[in-house]
Amino acid sequence: MFNQAKTQLSTVGDLLRFAVSRFNQAELFFGHGTTNAYDEAAYLILHTLHLPLDRLEPFLDARLLPQEVDEVVDILRRRVEERLPAPYLTHEAWLGEFRFYVDERVIVPRSFIAELLREQLAPWVEDPEAIASGLDMCTGSGCLAILMAHTFPNALIDAVDLSPDALDVARRNVADYGLEEQVHLTQSDLFSGLQGRRYDLIVSNPPYVNAPSMEVLPGEYRREPVTALASGEDGLDHVRVILREAPSHLNDNGLLVVEIGHNRDALEEAFPELQFSWLETSAGDEHVFLLSREQMA
Repeated sequence: MFNQAKTQLSTVGDLLRFAVSRFNQAELFFGHGTTNAYDEAAYLILHTLHLPLDRLEPFLDARLLPQEVDEVVDILRRRVEERLPAPYLTHEAWLGEFRFYVDERVIVPRSFIAELLREQLAPWVEDPEAIASGLDMCTGSGCLAILMAHTFPNALIDAVDLSPDALDVARRNVADYGLEEQVHLTQSDLFSGLQGRRYDLIVSNPPYVNAPSMEVLPGEYRREPVTALASGEDGLDHVRVILREAPSHLNDNGLLVVEIGHNRDALEEAFPELQFSWLETSAGDEHVFLLSREQMA
């Protein structure tokens, strides 16, 4: 069918209709930047043709060169047959207006903490310019560290990950934003390589998928690094370490902000003595918590 498409289709509109049909037929899963077949098809087509990502309508009737049709059909074929998330095909992912390079060495950036950083963590951070040091734990592609650097311009940011492959991707993104002097990358198993370092703010979007959920992940998520997703039977293995170690790495009045997926109930049951503040995001108030150093200590 994809070979037929190369000879029978000629316009952007033709390819859009074909892509939506094939994506729905293949029952693809959407969760890496889009939520449905139409939006994902439009994104892949516009990106491949080097067209503005927010302007599809003017090009629907445009006739394409045979080479352009071939390139679009090939990327649509890979999306269906390999079930690769779209960002791995285009090597880009977006958090708001920030673009990041990604490949299969890192999970695709998606974090509700990005929304909170756009608001400078108000009202919890009263003076963003007073934040002098920050840590992005489990940095992956480096996306949250880069957002922290823009949000808190006076802060030196450490970005930590266990994976040297992930740090290679993060290094590219840090360089793309010219932040080599502000964001420092460190290979470390959580806090193990940060002896003696203390911060005004620690953020983390760690692995948090529990074992039952790992068993039923859609194929697209299985293309991401397992070590960046799985966190033990209840999804809290990494968070337990972070909660135990974070107080010794926070300055007085320092803050810890952590994303934990759908594990709020399990977390509150495991740590009934902690008074978590659950931060409001576009998905509700069950995914990101905040604690001060004093609350943990």
